[in-house]
Amino acid sequence: MKKSKSVLFLFLAPAVLIFLLVFVYPIIRTVLMSFFKIDAVTDSISAWQFTGVENYIKLASTSIFRSSMLNLLKIWLFGGIIVMSLALLFAVILTSGIRFKKFFRAVIYMPNIVSAVALATMWLQYVYSPQYGLFKDMFSALGLDGLAKIQWLSSDHKFTALLIAYCFGMVGYHMLIFMSGIERISPDLYEAARIDGANKIKQFRYMTLPLLKGIFKTNITMWSITSVGFFLWSQIFSTVTADSQTITPMVYMYLQTFGAGNAVTERNAGLGAAVGVLLSICVVLVFTVCNRLLKDDDLEF
Repeated sequence: MKKSKSVLFLFLAPAVLIFLLVFVYPIIRTVLMSFFKIDAVTDSISAWQFTGVENYIKLASTSIFRSSMLNLLKIWLFGGIIVMSLALLFAVILTSGIRFKKFFRAVIYMPNIVSAVALATMWLQYVYSPQYGLFKDMFSALGLDGLAKIQWLSSDHKFTALLIAYCFGMVGYHMLIFMSGIERISPDLYEAARIDGANKIKQFRYMTLPLLKGIFKTNITMWSITSVGFFLWSQIFSTVTADSQTITPMVYMYLQTFGAGNAVTERNAGLGAAVGVLLSICVVLVFTVCNRLLKDDDLEF
């Protein structure tokens, strides 16, 4: 028995050590950093200046950070509604027995394998262009001159343009997760419902949706994590370092940590760490709420 425990410890030790060094230590260090003023991330602990909760108070009173949090909320809420609705719609259609299922699935998922830089550039130059953009030509052909004249990259419409482009690239990923959940539901359940007189709409409402509660939790959690990490799209759609229309907390954290751009007057890695802590708390809160509202323990397949 002792020999078995020794062998078990020997095999577990490398994994535990890596977990502590790669995950636990950075988390603890980041939380501690959020209570200090730190000029650079690489500064030794002796150079840290303790400020208590001053970093968090400063974030709450900074207008550009509040704007970034508001942008994040809109991306998470409105973008989430769009992405989840389209992803679920496509998942239901593709699992209904249509022909060329693999082809359509690959086409819808394709934006996820394209570089975000290339995808954003495509939208900026070939979709939103006021001279020869796809939207302009399409709306003009349909006789919708008002929509054709919209300057999508102006300050009034830039955030909407950003959100549309980002959602376009995220639908396929969440669609596959929904498809995996739908495909594990036994066809016998649908057959029994059909025999009992339930049409497609009732089957979807009373069978598919309840049995996808766990999948909804997964999708919402993953969407929250990707929304919190929203960085590259914001930078590409902005002509300035910190545009209040497109800035997100991740961009603000980068600016504070590395002192880049004109949105910060001094570099403070501790303030950047505080942003990271707040974003982590947001994801944990979303996950906790989802677990309480979307309980699927009583469901059986």
